[in-house]
Amino acid sequence: MRFTHALASQNAAWTFESIPADARILVRHCLLDWIAVTVAGAQEPVAHMLAEEAREQGGFPQATVVGHGFAASSRQAALINGAASHALDFDDVNMAFTGHPSVVLVPALLALAEARGASGSEFMTAFIAGYETICRIGAALSPGHYAMGFHSTGTIGTFGAAAACARLLQLDADDTAVALGIAATQAAGLKSMFGTMCKPLHAGKASADGMMAAQLAARGFTSRSDAIEAFQGFAATHGPDFDSAAALRQSASGLYVRENLFKYHAACYGTHAAIEAARHLREHHDLREGHVRRVTVRAAAISDGVCNIPTPGTGLEAKFSLRHVVAMALAGVDTANMANFSDELTKDPALGALRDRVHVELVRECGALTLSEVLVETVDGRVLRRRHDCGIPMGDLSAQEARLEAKFGGIARPLLDQESADEVLELIGRLEELPDLSPLAGLLAGHPVRGLRH
Repeated sequence: MRFTHALASQNAAWTFESIPADARILVRHCLLDWIAVTVAGAQEPVAHMLAEEAREQGGFPQATVVGHGFAASSRQAALINGAASHALDFDDVNMAFTGHPSVVLVPALLALAEARGASGSEFMTAFIAGYETICRIGAALSPGHYAMGFHSTGTIGTFGAAAACARLLQLDADDTAVALGIAATQAAGLKSMFGTMCKPLHAGKASADGMMAAQLAARGFTSRSDAIEAFQGFAATHGPDFDSAAALRQSASGLYVRENLFKYHAACYGTHAAIEAARHLREHHDLREGHVRRVTVRAAAISDGVCNIPTPGTGLEAKFSLRHVVAMALAGVDTANMANFSDELTKDPALGALRDRVHVELVRECGALTLSEVLVETVDGRVLRRRHDCGIPMGDLSAQEARLEAKFGGIARPLLDQESADEVLELIGRLEELPDLSPLAGLLAGHPVRGLRH
């Protein structure tokens, strides 16, 4: 059996009944986290610009544009909501494909489910199908695809959105393989765009393009059904170390969704291990800026093309600067507070002076993006050291839910009225019972907001 078709067969086989109980909880966690970052991200300039473009273009109102008080076509809604959800770089991660799963899966599924009246259980089934497919393709192409400079959220994410929407549309394996082929020829995204609005655009495009791939396949649109492994196909042109066997093996935890990682710092996930290590040193050794003579951040070589902007000039660039976020953590600046990633604070002289004492070393010992070590040399001659690995999911799902609800409360609740925020949590809690998702989507519409140009 061809590789693409094998993945399509697995994707088409998912049913709600086949989803384990803990995986259902994790789907709700992913949706809660996505809503939190999207409601907040809808306030960002990239979301305003895309929403204004959609208003000017017009179109049949099929799906909610989060936070902007109007409905657009399904494709427009997936594009805008996908970009908004990745705008803050505060969304979830899976290292199997070194990307952000929910920001490509949920916008497409929510838009398509709202337009078609799909149920909560159908949404959950499609989410799991797309999640497992996106990670399997990532496993087949890792690590070379990402190392070459491709932003996996934009590239492999397109396959995930196509697979998820194919399951929601109940496509069989043959049509799902075609959908993956249509996705393959659209998939794009460059890591060189990190620190610009194009990075969140990758997520929106992947979501919208993947959805369109499934919709076209449902109409009988043609494509190769072996688009990933074909001669001059996606694998041959987008990665040096394609391994189909790696993708077809079961993940170590049984399901890739169990390896989902949530962000609790509003910066690139590649910086989180260093942030946690620096925070630990500050808190456990009562460090203050005046105590610090020199800081060394030891990180993986891959960090250089991801999160190693040496001297960021904007708040957006600061999210991708190991030197800057470690300076923030050592200075006691809350890296979970999005407001602290502002242009003004990034240019703060005192923070800049501390950043100048931070040096990054790329070392083999830190072989993964999730592993970093921070060494602080103090003015009184001490050398303090802390290593942290942020690639380990939380085992306590109740504790994780509480932490995600706190995140929701911190970044999304202030933008929703109290009643709406409470109702969002209540609907997510019984997601599988919902006959359709329009009540949830309606709560996220918000009120019309002022754009950037009028």
